[in-house]
Parts: sequence; C-alpha cells; structure tokens
Amino acid sequence: MEAIIQSILSGAPVLALHLVTTFAILIGGMGIYMWLTPYEDIKLVREGNTAAAVALGGAFLGLAIPLAGSMSGSVTSLDILMWGIVTVVVQLVAFKVVDLVLRGLPKRIADGEMAAAIFLAFVKVAAGTIVATSVSR
Repeated sequence: MEAIIQSILSGAPVLALHLVTTFAILIGGMGIYMWLTPYEDIKLVREGNTAAAVALGGAFLGLAIPLAGSMSGSVTSLDILMWGIVTVVVQLVAFKVVDLVLRGLPKRIADGEMAAAIFLAFVKVAAGTIVATSVSR
C-alpha cells in the first residue's frame, strides 16, 4: 500500500503539469481557431445559431481528441505542446478544405445552415481522430 501511495505522490506533479499544459493548449487553440475563422463563433452561439454551435463543437472535439491521445502517450509537456500545434494547424486546414468544397462556408454558418455545420464538424472530428492515431504510434 505504501508503494502505491509513493507512486501516486511522485506521479501527481507530472500529471498536473500535463493536465495544465493540455487544457492550456485546448483553450489557446480554440482561441486561435475562433480568431482566425471569418465569423464571430461565440457571438453566433450566444445568439442561438445552432449551426455555429455545431461547427464550434466539432472544432473543440477535433482539438480535444488528439490532445487527449497526446497526453496519454507523452513523456514530457513539450510532446503535448508540439502535437497541440500540429492539431491546431490541422483544424484550420480542415476548415479551409471544407470552405473550398462547399464554397461560402462562413456565410452558411453565420446564416445557420445546419448541413454545412454538420459536415464541417464531422470533418474536424475525423481529422482530429487521424491526428490522435498518429500521436499514439
């Protein structure tokens, strides 16, 4: 029992550092994402725009999934940070690709078009899942 307690006590600071790093990247990454999208995500969600909420939720999951995978397989916080940067870039590319395919994505989201929002969210989660898998290798 004493060995278990010692193990927990020695691992707790690393766990805390990894958690803080992961949540900081998640919040920072979402901030960057919302800053770079050509519409005001939070404002639209506050106004009841379901399409904006779905699109933003997809981005959130698309970032959180690979960050969780990175945290589980990382030795250092630097690992998590590097994968966090990759994940943010992948999410921005996913947005741009869907915008190229659907044309006028920002306006569609702002106008509340659910089909565009759902497709965007699924692409973001798929991209995040692929990044998460590459993290675990």
